[in-house]
Amino acid sequence: MNDTSPNLLAEKLLLAVKMSQDTSELQSTLAAFPLASLKSGLDSDEKKKAFWINVYNAYYQILRMEKGMNKPAIYRERSFVIAGEHFSLDDAEHGILRQLRYKKLPPYLAPPNDTRLIENLAVAALDYRIHFALNCGAKSCPPIAFYRVDSLEEQLNLATQSFLEGETDFNDEQKIISTTALFEWFADDFGGEDGIRKIYLDQLKKDVTGYSIKYKEYSWEDALGNFV
Repeated sequence: MNDTSPNLLAEKLLLAVKMSQDTSELQSTLAAFPLASLKSGLDSDEKKKAFWINVYNAYYQILRMEKGMNKPAIYRERSFVIAGEHFSLDDAEHGILRQLRYKKLPPYLAPPNDTRLIENLAVAALDYRIHFALNCGAKSCPPIAFYRVDSLEEQLNLATQSFLEGETDFNDEQKIISTTALFEWFADDFGGEDGIRKIYLDQLKKDVTGYSIKYKEYSWEDALGNFV
């Protein structure tokens, strides 16, 4: 991978965050990165997913720990710069990684943006596994990993499997699944409850046909720096 590729810069930024190093130079490099080079460098969904997951996870930590931002501002304010453009965490998650599926209800309503830019940067196909890779600093969030293009498929599957194993309780006698609220919040991304059951079959080889699904309360207690 080219030393100045956007994916490598995002990995370096996340590593600097993990190591509690000064990130200002890397932030400046990403901010000054030519937009045309960003678009050409992120020429596949794999590259886009790896880049924006790492950027999201790095900037949540930076905005929370260094700038003291809290929700909802930490999600909705366009407080970091990539390739000369101001982005919010909502832009990265709901605009780019979820194909402009912005949250529709307050208090986390995303303000208007240049949707043409987001459309140009967005993935071609929504991958539900991103929900098990993005970390918003809460106790119930998935841990932070370093996502790399050449191993992205394996990493996202592993992140999904590990998170579901840790967050799911199966009552086989009563045929009930108790699982993460992420499934409830982003039901359409997962294909509804039938899609959720298929995910358990695909990812954990667990047949939950006929099981009812209950959603656990999400813990928003701070758990910053939760790296694997």
